[in-house]
Amino acid sequence: MIKKLSLALGVGVLLAGKLFGGNTNAVMLTLADAEKIALQNHPQIAAADYRVLAAQEVVKETRAGFFPTLDAYGNAVGTGNEDARIMAGGLSNPSIYDRAAGGLALNQLITDFGHTAQLASSSKFHAEAEKQNAGATREQVLLEVNTSFLNALGARAVLQVAQETLDTRQLLLDQVTLLASNKLKSELDVSFARVAVEESRLLLQTSQADADNAMISLSTALGYQLPRSFQLLEPAPTNFAATNDIDELTQTALSIRPELSSMRSEQNSAHAYARAQRDARLPVVSAVGVIGAAPWRDTHLPDDYAVGGVQISLPLFAGGLYTAREHEAEFRADVLNEQLRDAEDEVVRNVHLAWSNLNNADEQLETTGHLLSNAKESYELADARYQIGSSSIVELSQAQLNLTSAEITDTSARYNVLIRQAQLTYEIGSLR
Repeated sequence: MIKKLSLALGVGVLLAGKLFGGNTNAVMLTLADAEKIALQNHPQIAAADYRVLAAQEVVKETRAGFFPTLDAYGNAVGTGNEDARIMAGGLSNPSIYDRAAGGLALNQLITDFGHTAQLASSSKFHAEAEKQNAGATREQVLLEVNTSFLNALGARAVLQVAQETLDTRQLLLDQVTLLASNKLKSELDVSFARVAVEESRLLLQTSQADADNAMISLSTALGYQLPRSFQLLEPAPTNFAATNDIDELTQTALSIRPELSSMRSEQNSAHAYARAQRDARLPVVSAVGVIGAAPWRDTHLPDDYAVGGVQISLPLFAGGLYTAREHEAEFRADVLNEQLRDAEDEVVRNVHLAWSNLNNADEQLETTGHLLSNAKESYELADARYQIGSSSIVELSQAQLNLTSAEITDTSARYNVLIRQAQLTYEIGSLR
């Protein structure tokens, strides 16, 4: 009897150590700490930030069209025969003279009637869209962190219930075994008690696996490549009073959801690009200036040169290229218009679903609270009846089973409410 009790206590200590981390190096972690780590460490956020930086460089590229371009030139030409410049098969080319010359050429856009300006505007809107996409990525990562963190807490709480269930049933088995050895209980009672212990042990093993898996998922959500062990701290309770005003939540989501803001910026970018393609058919007026010197040259050439002027170019015919580009850009802008409308409809649906799920989770939590209270009362009555010998162990085992089930259900319901709150906060765009 003493050996069995010692063995049971030993198993309980080992499992309890596993339950609460079993690792003295485990880091204490709050939900706020987890969010901060993920924002600094997650590769998806780093990738989104790099896309923002790349888009900002595109803005500089398009704005460069407003600034002058300055090029340096150098030539060294030697001809064996002066008549090479008028050989048959080509027009006269006066550039073929013996010389070594160098110079500078300056080109400054005066106006292209909005083409470059529209390209710059398009790139600015695209950069803003990437910035909003980065915000959307942060929200997605934070939602994953919140969900993983709360799932890990829930799995730990279920594991604790399983451990307490095993301890209770092991104690009952020890008591029944002792009573049976004194002929006060039957071997049938001992058999039922052993079955209950093994069932609770199986529940503990399953709960331990779920807790381990939840911790692995949390490590990945934090941006770690390998699983890490954490001592999770319960988050502070929150009051989500706004859940009763679904219309206000919907309007908030339509206004601040980063995905929608990104699509609106992409929409503006596409329309600006379409206008740029339209303006590509207009004239381009530029100022051009060239200066240079030829220290070694043919006698027909001067020793230096300087020239400036205004250059106007106007595309007259390109086989419909410019018109096709304009129409393509307009059609792509129309595609974004419809995609934005569809995304707004989906956001409204998701907000309503998240709101409904949260309210349902609140109702379930209230119900599971009543269930747990009744299950505790039922177990206490069954245990008292069994102790005085007025009921069988079957009734007590059933009451224990009901209590364990109610505790697990209530625990899951509590964390489900928190997860649903995080989901609704994400859907309205306020998780950042």
